[in-house]
Amino acid sequence: MEKNNTVQKSDGFKSQWGFIMAAVGSCVGMANVWRFPMLVSKYGGMTFLIWYFIFAFIICQSGMMEEFSLGRWAKSGPSGAFGKAMQNGGHSKTIGEWLGGIPIFGALCLAIGYSVIMGWVFYYTKMAITGELTAMGQDMDKIGGAFSAVAPEADNLIEAIKMTFATGGANNLWIIIGIVVSFLIMIMGVSGGIEKSCKIMIPALYVLFIALAVLMIFTPGTSEGYKYIFSVDWEGFLNPQVWVYAFGQCFFSLSVAGSGSVVYGSYLGDDVKIRQSAVICAIMDTSAALLAMLIIIPAMSTVGADLGNGGPGLMFIYVLPVFNNMGAIARLIVIFFYVAILFAGVSSVINLFEVPINFLQDRLHLGRVASTAIIHVVGLIVALMIQPWTSQWMDTVSIFILPLGALTAGIMYFWVMKRETAIEAAQLGSDKPVMKWFIPFGKYVFVPLCIACFVLGIAWGGIG
Repeated sequence: MEKNNTVQKSDGFKSQWGFIMAAVGSCVGMANVWRFPMLVSKYGGMTFLIWYFIFAFIICQSGMMEEFSLGRWAKSGPSGAFGKAMQNGGHSKTIGEWLGGIPIFGALCLAIGYSVIMGWVFYYTKMAITGELTAMGQDMDKIGGAFSAVAPEADNLIEAIKMTFATGGANNLWIIIGIVVSFLIMIMGVSGGIEKSCKIMIPALYVLFIALAVLMIFTPGTSEGYKYIFSVDWEGFLNPQVWVYAFGQCFFSLSVAGSGSVVYGSYLGDDVKIRQSAVICAIMDTSAALLAMLIIIPAMSTVGADLGNGGPGLMFIYVLPVFNNMGAIARLIVIFFYVAILFAGVSSVINLFEVPINFLQDRLHLGRVASTAIIHVVGLIVALMIQPWTSQWMDTVSIFILPLGALTAGIMYFWVMKRETAIEAAQLGSDKPVMKWFIPFGKYVFVPLCIACFVLGIAWGGIG
């Protein structure tokens, strides 16, 4: 057991603030920018937001606390943590370790998909800085053509691989740059790489988003967007579809998947307050999504644009003619926008890659550099091959694998581990007793919600 804890003892977060910045970075992803504003627009502003806030509270007070606590208690990533939880509950440790492979595989697959999108973001950030994006003005043929060139689409994975080999890849250089940046951060370790980089990127992201949100206030024509955001349709409020999509967005945005949060938890000291950290992470993640909403919806309202054109296209196509229509500050807005997305993407992808890297270090006892190199080489090769099939790849991972990871972690903590052990794990570091309703809330609310996420995701073709 001592051997398995080497990674956590030799490296870890040096402060609660550093951990929170890294954890927020894992939550604040590109979907905060393109999907959250779209859903707020589609489902009626505050009508959607009220349900989102409700589910943010539920998940923060159950799933997030559980995953941070499980990782710190086990001093291990998913495989070791699940094995220890099974052993604590009087069951087979080996089965738990194998089940831990579900979230590890899910994190790796999601990181690979994110790597392709990161390539797009690096490319667009370069074009924002050079002025190429602003020069396109409102010409949708040029704007759409630029995105199609860097992100071609295929109907299936085989066709995608054939397209990549036939064309040499539309985005190879920028995917490589994104992977190299991730590699350089991660070989420096948890405290020297992940913690330090997130302490820079996450505050910078918020500064850029706040600056853009303030600029929108003084932009003519945005008032209708604000009115829509703060309106409530009480009939729509009772629509179960609104509940499901608010839950799905919140579930995936808060990064409960039995993977990254467990690993980051394993790097925590015993003095860190779990509940306080979970609450701060949830508030900061939600605030980032709200800032994106306060930028995009008012901006789109200036030209009566349709936010129904969601997906990554909202980030790379539909906002550009709007931003480019904002006169002298257009180029500054575009630069701020893509640099902020770049920071959000990099902080998310390093969290995802850390899960399989931690497994190689913790369970196979490989060194940090070797583990990081192996995972990034694998990630690069697969990312290059799947480029034209990225959307389907991400859907497959989010629908079938991630909810299973969250469900398995929830079952391990709330149902398998001894009740007193689970309470002590969440209580550690805090001078206040953990909520009396924490365990039953996790058992009978959070775990069933994970099942619902899995079932509804398959039935509806994805809910987050």
